[in-house]
Amino acid sequence: MIYLASRSPRRLALLEQIGITDVRLLLDEDEARAEALEAVRPKESPTQYVERVARAKGEAAWARLMALRGTAGQAGMTDAWPLAPLLAADTTVAVGGKILGKPEDADDAARILGLLSGRSHRVLSSVVVIGPSGKLRQCTQVSRVRFRRLTDDDIAGYIASGEPFGKAGAYGIQGLAACFVRRIEGSYSGIMGLPLFETAQLLGKVGVPPVRVDGSRA
Repeated sequence: MIYLASRSPRRLALLEQIGITDVRLLLDEDEARAEALEAVRPKESPTQYVERVARAKGEAAWARLMALRGTAGQAGMTDAWPLAPLLAADTTVAVGGKILGKPEDADDAARILGLLSGRSHRVLSSVVVIGPSGKLRQCTQVSRVRFRRLTDDDIAGYIASGEPFGKAGAYGIQGLAACFVRRIEGSYSGIMGLPLFETAQLLGKVGVPPVRVDGSRA
């Protein structure tokens, strides 16, 4: 079993892809605090940003787990919150040094998609794993994606689908935006939000081994 500090259904599905199905969500219910955490700081590079946010998500979730265990221990119910690895991640999109976050509205989505049209951009995914001992490990994967040139109708139609909202860079490669992508270099799962090679490597270091092709544990 692992804890996951993410609301993303895509990350859950990706973990299932590598055989990790016993996942408990450990989320911060304070939306205002979460939004403040994701605000870009002055002079922060895309790499610094994605690594800071992923690390902060992991550390905050670990602190919540420790608090829950403390409360459960007082009631003699420590087993309700067992010690287990915790995973957190963050993904951002960047054109040059400019971070492209989640669009605020349709106009913002159109602006972002216009910036991606006909050019290459980076997708940075940082993964944090905290083991039962409390030691934090982190790895960041960077992929490059090139979009074909988008027409105004392409952008308007994609925004009308609703897919751009809630996604860094205003698109999801696993959805309709796949028809915009001319080429990728890097990790397809990383572009989706959780680079599976790096994730499996980090989880293996805290006692969650990779899964063999036949489904058994290595």
